[in-house]
This record gives sequence, structure tokens and C-alpha cells, in this order.
Amino acid sequence: MYTALYRAQRPEIFSEILGQEHIVKILKYQIATDTVSHAYLFCGTRGTGKTTTARILAKAVNCLTSQEDGCGRPCGHCANCEAIKNGTFMDVVEIDAASNNGVDSIRELRESVKYPPAVGRKKVYIIDEVHMLSTGAFNALLKTLEEPPENVMFILATTEPQKLPATILSRCMRLDFKRVPQNVLAEGMRRICRDKGIEITDGAVRLLAGNADGSVRDGLSILDQVISAGDTYIDRDKVLEYIGTAGEDFFIELTELVAVHNVAEALVLLDGALADGKDVKQLMKDWTAHYRSLLITKFMKSPEDMLNMSSENIERIREQSHQISLEEINQAIIRLSKTINDARWSTQPRILLELAIVAIATDLIDEERMAPPVRKVSRSVSPAATQVQMEEPAKAKMEPKVEGKAEEEKVAVQIEVLQQGVAAPESVISSPLMSQEEMDHLWHQIFEEGEGSASSFNLIRSGTSLGSVGENQFLVLAKTAFAQRYAEKMRVDLERLMERHLGRPLKMVCRQETEELRQSEENEMENLAKMASETLGIHVELE
Repeated sequence: MYTALYRAQRPEIFSEILGQEHIVKILKYQIATDTVSHAYLFCGTRGTGKTTTARILAKAVNCLTSQEDGCGRPCGHCANCEAIKNGTFMDVVEIDAASNNGVDSIRELRESVKYPPAVGRKKVYIIDEVHMLSTGAFNALLKTLEEPPENVMFILATTEPQKLPATILSRCMRLDFKRVPQNVLAEGMRRICRDKGIEITDGAVRLLAGNADGSVRDGLSILDQVISAGDTYIDRDKVLEYIGTAGEDFFIELTELVAVHNVAEALVLLDGALADGKDVKQLMKDWTAHYRSLLITKFMKSPEDMLNMSSENIERIREQSHQISLEEINQAIIRLSKTINDARWSTQPRILLELAIVAIATDLIDEERMAPPVRKVSRSVSPAATQVQMEEPAKAKMEPKVEGKAEEEKVAVQIEVLQQGVAAPESVISSPLMSQEEMDHLWHQIFEEGEGSASSFNLIRSGTSLGSVGENQFLVLAKTAFAQRYAEKMRVDLERLMERHLGRPLKMVCRQETEELRQSEENEMENLAKMASETLGIHVELE
């Protein structure tokens, strides 16, 4: 009868455990010095060896080999070790808390611990998925867990320790299992393939280890699937075919189509991949990994050690990363991560991925549309202002950059904008304390709270907006003269609410939008003319 690879390759002694050296060191020392604890809590993600280590620890405390033999315990060959391996040892009891989570099950356990071991030195209770126990069951376990008989040991295993009561946590010695490093998994897979007479390429084994995501059981299950076809040679393309995902070509092309907002072609490309039998959830994960690769190649000169791909593909991804902004990568990773999480509970994951493609592409379009427009200035600039007189142009070219040169260049940019009859961008002139989105949200909160104390607030809600927020004052823009007068009437309430939200007193300044636009343009033009005169000695005449 065939045994699954993850069962056939299960470690039987401490030296065979992968990636948990810190835990093995602690347990081996405790066994050698006879200082084992009465209760352990093994925490960690799935497939990292919690239950396997619990069984090996149970072997160690019941192994018939003496310490003087020098081989260490457990030996893995004595009668007790073989019986525990086969599941026939009477003094090792494994309990699945997911199906035995009631008070009655724990009461039976409490009664059984009173009896001494039948064969071994210690009676060991391994409670798997212990976080599934009910509140009553935890309470029933407390006293026994704290003061068990001398010859009894408890080993609790869980993937979610945060769900355990503090009273349980404080009674156990906690050991945290970490994800197994990718290179350790890859080496273990190479050994298995070598023992089976299978040749596997480095790219293939790295891909298998990467998809395992730190879980030994997941990695061996994928490897079992790949070698079940009977191939004696396995490369990266075969692994991609078996695990249901696509190669880098697919993700590079899909990312390119999304970046240029070609939603139709992107959806057609996805449809072709799914028609070829690719797994939609695996495509989500691998597309997210592709964006991670773009992020890494954007900042690292030599990412070979961090990315599981050939040098040729790394260069292709590096070239694409230069064409995609950091903001686009950030948005895509956030969107895809949410899609992966939603797909766990959905019966239609394909629709979610298609929606993610549309959302990522259209989010970029929306950002371009939401960019603040350049504001035109109605006032004219005299022809004289377009001529910049430099007394010694040749000498100026030869002068090295000195302190203050950056300020001159900044003013020069502003003068160039002024000469073109366009107001300088807001980011050049001033640095607002709050963004427009933040101000809109704050103004909405002001009216939500203000309507509770004065219903008349609603009269000016649609006729005003928050123009800016400074250190000592805030600007309210009114669409009509009536809205301006009524805002002035509610000055005390508005100032009080602003102080409550911002934590400091501010004075309100209220203007009509047309007046504010005219005043702002005049101030900007005058300030630029003054800066030009003071910094560069250029006289700008405003008509």
C-alpha cells in the first residue's frame, strides 16, 4: 500500500527534524539532564513539525535506550519507539481537540491521568488543535494541567495560540515553531529525489520550496504530486504544469497590460490561462509574488538570492520595474492581497480575480483624473518681463554652485511659470498642513457633529467648503454671499468644533470662492515678482 510522501518522510528522531534547531536543542538538553517539563505548548503554522516533535518527545521520555549508550534518546529502534511510531503504545494518547472539545472529553482525561503508565516511564497526552476546546473544557483542564501526577506529561499543539486563555498559557512551557527556510526545504527535496533516482533541476526544486511557504508538509505534498507522474527528469516547466500556475511570461504580459489600462486584453489573457487548466487561486498568489519581484528589483542591484528565478527572468523583471512606479506596485499588492483573502470563502474566485484586474487598471486612470489641474492666471505679464538681463553671462556659466544656488533655481522655475502666464503649482508656493481629501473629511465631520447641536447648520452645508487649514486660522470658502453671511453668523460654533477636532484654537476666515481665487492669484503674482527682484535682481512688471 502506497504511503503519502509527507507520512513516509516523517522524522523519527530529533536529528531528522528540519528547520527547528532552537527547539531541538532545548528538548535534547532537558532529556539529557532529566529536566523535562510537565506541560508544553507547541505553537506555529501548519506543517512546521509540531505533532511530529511531540511524538519524538514522547519517544524520548519512554525510550528503552540508556543515556550511557551514547546514541541519545530517542533511538528510534527499541520496542517502545517502534510502538509509538505505529500508534500502538498504550501510554501515548493523541486527542484531536477539534472533534473532542467538550467538557465530558476532558473529564474522561482527568480520570485517566490518575492511573500510572502501563508500559513506559511516562504517560503522554498530545492534544492537537487545542485552541478548539470550549471554555468549559479549558476550565476543566486547568487544575490537572497545573499539577498533574509525576508520571504524566501534556503536550498541547496549536496554530492559534492567541485563542488560548491566559490561565492555560501560564501553565505551559511555550515553544514557537518557525517557518522552515526555503533553502532547507530545497535541500530535503533534493535528497528525496536523489534517493528515488529522479533528476530535478535547481529551478524546479526552488519553485517547489517557494510554493511550500515554509511548510514541510505542503512542500512534500506538492513534490508527491509532481513525481507521481513517473518522470525521471523534472524541470521548472513541469512543476509549473503540475501545480497549476503560469510562467513569468504570463505575469510580465499581464502586468504590462494592466499598466497601460488595457483591461480587455488582460481579461482575454487570463481567460486563456484558465482555459489551459491553470488554477485561479494559484495565479493570484503568483501574480502577487511577481509584484514583489518588481519591488525588489527596483531597489536591489543583485536580487538573485531573494528571487526564485533565472538571471534572464530577473533582467526582464528589472526592465519592467523601471516602467512601473512604486505607487502602482503598492496598489496592486494591496488589491491582490485582499482578493486572495476574499477568495478563501468564495465559490467564484475567477470573478474576484477579474474584478481585481479591472480595479488595478482603473485605479491608475482615476489617479490621473484626480490630479489637480494647472490654474490659469487672468492677469497679463508685460513683454518686458519675458526678458532676463544678465550682466556677465559668460562669467556666470563658469561660476561653481554655491550655497543659495538651489533657492535661485527655485525662483527661476517660478519666473518661467510666471512668464508663461500660469500660476506656480501649489507645492512650490506653500506646503498646506492638510490635503484636500483630509480637509473634506474634516468638514464633513464638523457638520455631522454640528447638526446635533444646531439644526440650522444644514443651511450652509452645501454652500461652503474648507479651503485651507493653517497654524492659527482656517479658511472657509462660500459659494454665495448668503452662504458667506450665514457662515459668519455661525462663526463661534464653527471655531469651537474645529478646536475640538484639531486640539488647538483657530480663527475662521470666510470668503467667497471668486474673491479668494482673485486674491490668491494677485498674491502669487506679487510674491513671485518680489522674490525675483530680491534673489536674481530681475524686475518683473505687472500690468
